[in-house]
Amino acid sequence: MTNIIVVFPKIEDARSIRNVLVRSGFSVMAACTTGAQAIGLAEDYASGIVICGYKLIDMLYSELYDCLPEGTQMLLMASGACLSEVNGSGIMCLSMPLKVHELVSTVEMMCQSMQRRRRRQRLVPRERKPEEEALIREAKALLMERNHMSEEEAHRYIQKCSMDSSTGMAETAKMVLTAMQY
Repeated sequence: MTNIIVVFPKIEDARSIRNVLVRSGFSVMAACTTGAQAIGLAEDYASGIVICGYKLIDMLYSELYDCLPEGTQMLLMASGACLSEVNGSGIMCLSMPLKVHELVSTVEMMCQSMQRRRRRQRLVPRERKPEEEALIREAKALLMERNHMSEEEAHRYIQKCSMDSSTGMAETAKMVLTAMQY
């Protein structure tokens, strides 16, 4: 699920955009009127989509974009003349007057893009701290010595125990060391 925040200077506009999106099956977290409100909400949700107009009560779209947390995308809805200055900035744009199907398909595309990015990030293995690496090496060495395992077998053993107990490899290695020292 992607968090969506709608921000326009007129609350009626923000609410009508929110209603269109909700009727189309999207989860809209908030409809607000100021960039400051949108920034606060975006920081609470860490990632998502901010849908806004060119000029808000307290700032322009560009100032809002600069303050958004990393991982948050922006969809700017404005007249064609205003959109001409936005090219190449990483901001998705929709020209006003708006067609509902264009809004829905654009938001759907942005949500799918964010989901793909999240999946890719999950596939990237996280870096272990040197202390964690040392624990794992020590546990493997102990398993290799006492149980006559190869390094690969010791690694697989720790990995399998880790998956079975839903703990990290370093924590499992620590448990192996504790259990085998008695």
